[in-house]
Amino acid sequence: MSHNPAGQKNWSVGLCNFPEDIFKQTSFDKESLVRHLMTRFSLFTFLFAFQFLLFSCKKDEFMEEIIKEPRVLAVEPGEEILGGRASVIDISPNAFGFQSPGLEEFDQLFFFVGNSFFNQNWVASPASTTARDGLGPFFNARTCAGCHFKDGRGRPPSFTGEKGTGLLLRASVPGVSVYGGPKPDPTYGLQIQDQAVLDLDPEANFKIVYADKTEFYPDGTTTTLRDPMYEITEFFYGAPAQDLLLSPRVATQIIGLGLLDAIDEQTILDLADEQDLDGDGISGKPNYVWDYAKNALSLGRFGWKANEPNILQQVADAFHGDMGITSYLAPEEICVGGFDCDEIPNGGDTEIDDDDLGKVELYSSVLAVPIRRNWKNEEVLLGKALFSEIGCNKCHVPKLKTGKHYRFDALSDQTIRPYTDLLLHDMGPGLADHRPDFRANGQEWRTPPLWGIGLFQTVNDHTFYLHDGRARNLEEAILWHGGEAEATKEAFKALPLAEREAIIDFLNSL
Repeated sequence: MSHNPAGQKNWSVGLCNFPEDIFKQTSFDKESLVRHLMTRFSLFTFLFAFQFLLFSCKKDEFMEEIIKEPRVLAVEPGEEILGGRASVIDISPNAFGFQSPGLEEFDQLFFFVGNSFFNQNWVASPASTTARDGLGPFFNARTCAGCHFKDGRGRPPSFTGEKGTGLLLRASVPGVSVYGGPKPDPTYGLQIQDQAVLDLDPEANFKIVYADKTEFYPDGTTTTLRDPMYEITEFFYGAPAQDLLLSPRVATQIIGLGLLDAIDEQTILDLADEQDLDGDGISGKPNYVWDYAKNALSLGRFGWKANEPNILQQVADAFHGDMGITSYLAPEEICVGGFDCDEIPNGGDTEIDDDDLGKVELYSSVLAVPIRRNWKNEEVLLGKALFSEIGCNKCHVPKLKTGKHYRFDALSDQTIRPYTDLLLHDMGPGLADHRPDFRANGQEWRTPPLWGIGLFQTVNDHTFYLHDGRARNLEEAILWHGGEAEATKEAFKALPLAEREAIIDFLNSL
């Protein structure tokens, strides 16, 4: 654009130079236009210029629209096979429960042993079932499947007092432990156990109260979100610290964990940009957490805050914190401060032996990932393109490569599509729990893998998303994004309804 001496704006493109308001008119004086052109160009140039008048001399916005390349909606070869060789074709309620193809024969057998320990109830001691006694004395669930029903996703309680739905409350106080992690409350430790054995009272009871929050779209429509508030209704063993920190956590689907474990550490670190050096607003950072076996800090991969370094420790901590089952990695009985748990029978020095713990680790490592549905559908392809265009793929990285798995060759050297970077991201104050966890601050969460999210309704009979299940559908989950994802959320809101629905269709295909 140039300015004439009189101050009137002209639009200049190539050889053309026309008054700005010529294009605002619904019609114009053709003779004047011809005279204008002929005074500047030869007849040949006049004809050439007139031919490109509407294409070369419009305002910048119109030009950008004209030259914009059309969106290509293409099926990428193999994009439906989310777990590489560790994928399965199944859309039934049992879709998350299959072992990965290609396992060694003895591992295929041990898979079913691990499945048994994962799904069957543990009981209080003493019991005739000596391999499965030692529950509690304080716990949140009687079995792994109590939280991960059908190897899937937990949910918030549907009414006050409902137990064992897969949501629990982590606890701590400000400060750090000797290992650099959360500092336990002196009485209630690192987790609120809302159930107990025998005639004991649980540690505490809680309820959730939801407040409505309205989200506005640019087109004038609205969506109502629910903002949860957690209230401890009664502590049974005395008051906690006055500065007690609580963080709700919903159990996640456990498909494909071994594939995530097999990703080379450097691959994850290469995705990190903690100082946002590229200026794109995304600054994923790794968490480093205490590794019991190594007695040192290791890269965190699992859990909502990437606060577990590997599947074995994740399994051991879940047995310990959620069910009160001790192991060689977590040998101390969970007990509230001021209560003598030695008076309560237990299942031995370690209540799950090393071999059985290893079989549950195996089971949790090799659960196959169901392939996608409807991946060739035009609306799904549009949603996939828009997913990247608005920036979702910056954290939910579509495609990664596994390295060499330390135990299962079937998980090694696979191209996988988990839609995660396994890094921490600031998700804004709306999702903050204000509870640090090693390097994760109170607003940071690990990018959760998206594979399997379109099957939650089928497998778990609900569609509750995010770390505490507050989102009742995928649209609400997107609208809760803030912090580093604020711009992407706003880009989603600015899309026409049909394109927003296309993104949801794409997510439901995963």
